[in-house]
Amino acid sequence: MILAAVFELWSSAWPAGLTMLGLGSGFAVVLLIASEKLKVEVDPKIEQIHGALPNLDCGACGFAGCGQYAKAILGNAELLGKCAPGGAETSAKIADILNLQVSDSGPPKRPIIHCRAHADDKTIYAIYQGIQSCTAANALPYVQACGFGCLSFGDCTRACKFDALHIVDGLSTVDYDKCTGCTACSKACPRHLIEMVPFRYENMMTVACSSKESGKSTRAFCKVGCIGCGLCVKQSELFKVEQNIARFDYAQYQMTEKEEAAMNKCPTKVIIYRGKTAPEPPQPRSRTAAATKA
Repeated sequence: MILAAVFELWSSAWPAGLTMLGLGSGFAVVLLIASEKLKVEVDPKIEQIHGALPNLDCGACGFAGCGQYAKAILGNAELLGKCAPGGAETSAKIADILNLQVSDSGPPKRPIIHCRAHADDKTIYAIYQGIQSCTAANALPYVQACGFGCLSFGDCTRACKFDALHIVDGLSTVDYDKCTGCTACSKACPRHLIEMVPFRYENMMTVACSSKESGKSTRAFCKVGCIGCGLCVKQSELFKVEQNIARFDYAQYQMTEKEEAAMNKCPTKVIIYRGKTAPEPPQPRSRTAAATKA
């Protein structure tokens, strides 16, 4: 009886099984044909370009990732040289793939932070206890007396994929040995303190301040802020004072005695060097004098 029941069940089920097998095979064939018909041919040069890129997906080129940049550069050769982490070597590899000549794109750009105030240099109104983010803190008034200086909550350090920025004693500091010039830090700073500068020399002179307050106000809340006195302008034509802040012409910098004289004349010592082997910034006159008297 049992064998008869099993045989009867199998006899009624096997046609359905064959039907399902047939349908499955048919769908597989259809999908195979569709995949061949609808397959998008990828230009092998895109894969070659992608292979030449560092594949960091840092966004410095203006695209979301290296894959998108590889596709874009194949269609527009003017985009060559936009990969800051890869630098000239990567540009040369891509140019070779595309049979192009690499033009001189100038010196590499690296970030300079327009602030040199460490924790002891700043006047703080109150201890901030909100979200530990520069963007969040910057939305509130009076987080610190200077409304232009580094907030030191590390938005730039978190944006950097190369561990090239660190908060050192209340100030964002660049490790130029690790920096690739990807621009992520400059985009992350809500106070726009980080400028990408063409490093024509290993160390670049800069005005490490962004305060647009009057000289009197700046002196009141920062020991190392620019007071817009104009002494640097009298020494070198590469300096100019606008909105109470001195600015420096990086493109024309030639490391002459004039610029050195301007740096030495600066009373708050806000004109300093930044770079791989930059010397420690000098102390402002008032602090040096006080130390001498002590």
